[in-house]
Amino acid sequence: MSAKLTRLALFAGALFLLAGSADAASFNCAKAKTPDEKAICANPALSDLDTQMAALFGVRMKVPMLMGSRGAAGDEQVQWLQTRGSCGANVACLTGVYKARINTINSELDAAMQDYCVKLGICG
Repeated sequence: MSAKLTRLALFAGALFLLAGSADAASFNCAKAKTPDEKAICANPALSDLDTQMAALFGVRMKVPMLMGSRGAAGDEQVQWLQTRGSCGANVACLTGVYKARINTINSELDAAMQDYCVKLGICG
């Protein structure tokens, strides 16, 4: 495995560990104003999903193979925040939109890493 791919994998792994151990949402709960933000801050499981999604989005925005699509990713995130907002304080709805967003970002990262690996000729 190349040194660059190894560093990227280690960086992503570190962010996953940090996301898994976080106690709070990815935003300042003292400033939560909307029903969705308040629900996230009040629910540890939603807060964990929020932190995980934010960490993955941060990684996604730094992966060199995806740099060309940063603008589109930012637009998708704005649209996703609007979708999250439409859930209001509905925990089931919020859980669903978080899980879907996390799956989408994971798929983008997996595809980019696989493509990179194939281009380097280090995987099959």
